[in-house]
Amino acid sequence: MNRFLPFVAFILAMFVIGFSAAAISIPGEWYAGLAKPFFNPPNWIFGPVWTVLYVLIGMAGGIAWLSPARWPLTGLWMAQAALNGAWSIAFFRMQSPAFGLVVVIAMLAAILAFIALAWRPARASALLFIPYALWVSFATLLNATILAMN
Repeated sequence: MNRFLPFVAFILAMFVIGFSAAAISIPGEWYAGLAKPFFNPPNWIFGPVWTVLYVLIGMAGGIAWLSPARWPLTGLWMAQAALNGAWSIAFFRMQSPAFGLVVVIAMLAAILAFIALAWRPARASALLFIPYALWVSFATLLNATILAMN
């Protein structure tokens, strides 16, 4: 049972961070009025994608917690989680694609650093972060394009 608790805690932490930030950062009319690129996904896709990613990110956190490299991995996990929540606030709440781009680049750097650091001691954790890295890479491109178009 003790090995199960870190997974529950990390998954719940990701949902609390992600959905709390989203709840106080509703896109609204400002976002609807922005010019967006042709590859901007429909709004309905973001909820399901982030739900799956939050589970994967939480599972990766649980594995990292149980690994020999617990502390450096957990520190990077916490950094990416904080940046994940900060992005919604920077982009939507503060209505700043420029600040959002700074945050999403930092988040991508933390994700890639986590993958690199976890590769040997917690490979499953690193692999669980790969879909997250791909999605955040796409989000970075989308954020940069929205900034350029507006």
